[in-house]
Amino acid sequence: MSEQDETGAAREPELGEFDAHTPNIARMYDYFLGGSANFVADREAAEQLLRAFPGNVEWTHINRAFLGRAVRACAEAGIDQFLDLGSGIPTKGNVHEIAQQVNPAARVAYVDIETIAVNHARQLLADNPLVTMTQADITDPGAVLRAPGVTELLDFGRPIAVLAVAILDIIDVADPAALVAAYRDVCVPGSALVISHSAMLDISEEEVGGAQEVFETTTTPTLRTRDHGEVLEMFAGYDLLDPGVVPSAQWRPDEPISEEYAARSNAYAGVGMLR
Repeated sequence: MSEQDETGAAREPELGEFDAHTPNIARMYDYFLGGSANFVADREAAEQLLRAFPGNVEWTHINRAFLGRAVRACAEAGIDQFLDLGSGIPTKGNVHEIAQQVNPAARVAYVDIETIAVNHARQLLADNPLVTMTQADITDPGAVLRAPGVTELLDFGRPIAVLAVAILDIIDVADPAALVAAYRDVCVPGSALVISHSAMLDISEEEVGGAQEVFETTTTPTLRTRDHGEVLEMFAGYDLLDPGVVPSAQWRPDEPISEEYAARSNAYAGVGMLR
């Protein structure tokens, strides 16, 4: 549960504080991927989430695979700078690993609010001068874009790929399209936007409700699914790469997939290039 202040009232940990007792979605995601950067509270909440939505482990792997394909597509298009919003716990197939396979000079600025994610990333990246980790709230674009780990690494006079993968659905923001636009407006033409966002494709109302109940016990109590049109609106100002906004498993899969498997993405995803 959340920590308490001196009056006994619950309070949320502030930016930079460490809280191992309240489940955290970044650490739960790490657990689903088989990582070790998680605690008892995270594992218990993750198992509760699986009871509410048994397909979550598959969703996690589908989402991670989409991220890899999207980053590779951006790098192969010549983009060598990446701003990863809500990057989470470092794990296999990190953005910098994929981008630097295509271009060893690629630069990646990771941003996350979660202390464990930040600390693990900084340890992992200590010897890589082309990658930084910034602790910041992505709903405050000004703070993110002023952070030394972002401004000193990325050149906003050249194309940048902004990544918002499995993050816009779990943050408390009234207008996610406006938030995305704030990052878009500092980018030059030729930049990219990568989004994946939870959607009700084959998940039931009951499963969504159960998942929301679990999310309410975490440090990110918001879980919001959106339809195809709402996700499409987030790409305003961008030209979508083929095949457009589709179930995330269906975005340029490495091998043919069935419609049934695509629906198990339970997320829409796309990549756009800034006009």
